[in-house]
This record gives sequence, C-alpha cells and structure tokens, in this order.
Amino acid sequence: MTLASDNILTRPLGLRDGAPSRAARRRAALRPGPILAGAAGAAVLALAGYLGLSDDPLGGEPHVLVPIEIRQPAPDRPEAGAPARGAGEGASRSAGEVERASGVAVTRPDGTAAPDSVVIRVPGAGPVQLAPAPDPRLVERGRYGTLPRIGPDGSRALDVYARPEAPGLERGGAPAGRVALLVAGLGIGQAATQDAVQKLPPAVTLAFAPYGADVLRAVARAREAGHEVMVQAPMEPFDYPDNDPGPQTLLAGARAADNIDRLGFVLGRVPGAVGVVNFMGARFTGEPAALDPVLREIGARGLGFLDDGSSPRSVAREAARKAKVPAARAEIVVDAVPRPDAIDRELARLEDAARRTGFALGSASALPLSIDRVARWSRDLEARGILLVPVSRALRTAP
Repeated sequence: MTLASDNILTRPLGLRDGAPSRAARRRAALRPGPILAGAAGAAVLALAGYLGLSDDPLGGEPHVLVPIEIRQPAPDRPEAGAPARGAGEGASRSAGEVERASGVAVTRPDGTAAPDSVVIRVPGAGPVQLAPAPDPRLVERGRYGTLPRIGPDGSRALDVYARPEAPGLERGGAPAGRVALLVAGLGIGQAATQDAVQKLPPAVTLAFAPYGADVLRAVARAREAGHEVMVQAPMEPFDYPDNDPGPQTLLAGARAADNIDRLGFVLGRVPGAVGVVNFMGARFTGEPAALDPVLREIGARGLGFLDDGSSPRSVAREAARKAKVPAARAEIVVDAVPRPDAIDRELARLEDAARRTGFALGSASALPLSIDRVARWSRDLEARGILLVPVSRALRTAP
C-alpha cells in the first residue's frame, strides 16, 4: 500500500491536517517586514563604512586601558614561636644549631636550658690576638740565645706581650670581681700541654718549664690560641739536691753573677714571656740576699715576677717592691690537694675572694685533673658575675 505525503504517519504528533506548526508560526512572527528590512540594511551599511574608515580595532566597543603592575609575592612571615629555618632548609633546627650557625655563644647555668640563658656573647671582630714574638725592639743576643730587654722607646715585654683584657658581658654593667689564674708546668708533657692550650680559656696564663725539647713550638701554639705565657725559673727548695728542680737551678748560696747567668738560660728558652714565675724555690725565695739581684735583673729586662704562692716563707713580693720590680703573689694554690672536691673548693674560695676584694690571683699545676676542674669551673664564670683576666693585669698594676 502506498502512503500519501500527508499521511498521518509523516506529520508531527498533534498537528491538524493543513495547520502550520508552532515553530513555523514563530518564524513567521519574527520575520521583518519590507520597511523594517530596509532600515536594518541601511544600518548595517553605515556600520561597515565606519569600521572601514576607523582605526579602532575593537570596532567601537566600549573599553578602557588599565596598567597592570606585577609584584613579587611577599615572603611568608614565620609565626610567633616558630623554629628558626636556615637558607633552603625546611626542617626546624635546635637551639644549639641556631647558636652555632649565628656565631652567638650562650652561657647557661648548669642544669638549665633555653630560655634561662643569662649571658649572651655576641662575636666581635674575632678572637683576641697577641703581639708577635719576639719583637725585634725587645731582644738582644746573649750567651744562651735571644734575651728580652727594654726597648729604646721604653717598651717592655710585660706590656707588649700581655694578653689584652677582652671586654666581657657583665651582669649589671660591671663584674662582681676579677680572677687571674696561672697554670704552670707546661712544655714537658706533650699531652698535658696540648690539653691546657685547648681546654682552658684563653684568659688563663700558662707558664712553661725551660727544659722541654719542643718548648719553642709549644709556646708559639699557646700564644696563637690567645694565652699569654710566662717562664718558670727553677729555684732551690729546702731539701735540695734530694728534691732537684732541674739543670740551671738558682741557688741561695751561689754568687749573684752565677744565678744571673742561669737566669739567662731560662729566659732564652721562652720567647714572648711577660714574666718569670718560681718553680719550687722555698729556700731561695726566702733569702733576700740571693733573691734581690735576680729580681733586679728580671725588672731590668722589662719582665715581671710572680710568686706562685707555694711557700709561706717567700719574701719575693716585698723584695720586688723595694727593687721597684713588677711583682705579685698567688693567694690560693687551687690544687695543693689534688682531689676533685678539694680543687673545686679552692676555686670557689678564689671566686669568693674576688667578690670581696674585686680581684683575686690563683695558681695551679698542669695535672690532668687540675686542667679538667679549672675548665669546668670557668664555663659559666661570667654568668656568676666573675670576669677571668690574664695574670699580667696583676703585674702591671702592682705598686
């Protein structure tokens, strides 16, 4: 069977026969008439002519030019209390790592931690530097090599070779006291000498015996580390020769010229020394007749003399005052009893003396135990209000 073109199957659902569709009616309603079409055509031609004659690439579309400023993103600010971060680091660092990276040393009392710090030392231009030794102005040739002398301009080894007193951070703007400490007996045992140079604060003065095979190099290393140095002169004890200080010992019964000659050997062994300290010598330092010419020779060479405090019979300080030689005496021998508790007790006494009088001077030997206890004691000394200074301070201010 053939279907006609207007068959019901070919028409959209719901249309009557011969009726236009809804879409057709809408298109007819929107189709412009002849007059409207003519007006629209004229408008199009006018717009085309404008665009052809105008330089406006936007074809007359409303627009505005706005400058755009490109800014770098601001760095993130760390939150309060956030851990410090290093350059390129994402992980937090401990307080110790931050201190090491910044170069700032923080001193805390034993058993405490941040934020209980009481002393902060900000690094300055660098460690204290000692003057080079020997200074050509301050030396002369002698029988045993180079000997110290007073320079043509009056300069002395005691002043030129002294360690400058570094400013410390002191509680309340002023220290409660100052302590000077001498550690003697260096230059013979290599291990003890190295420990003293490395473990003790640079403000501790080191005294060298004249007998070490490598004493010149040991002295140079100590001075490079910032320690001022002294030389030990062997002097006669009461039980000599059973108790022998060593070759070139100064004797109470010897001629003055012989003792001065032996002193020359001692002085030539330690260049850059600020002065002389006795090694033993309980008998010699108690005999003014033997001691006086030696003290005058020491002063004439621009040096000072330190009595290590080991002999209660010593008259060295009084004899030096009469001879107008810079001299001082250690008030406390901190390791006279070589036990940890005894050394700690004597160091505490030294500290108390500094608080009472403003200054205290002590001495110790280069025993490993003594070096260890002094190093421990000195770690937070400034936190307790005590400033450690070189021994030359006592010699240079002596009356």
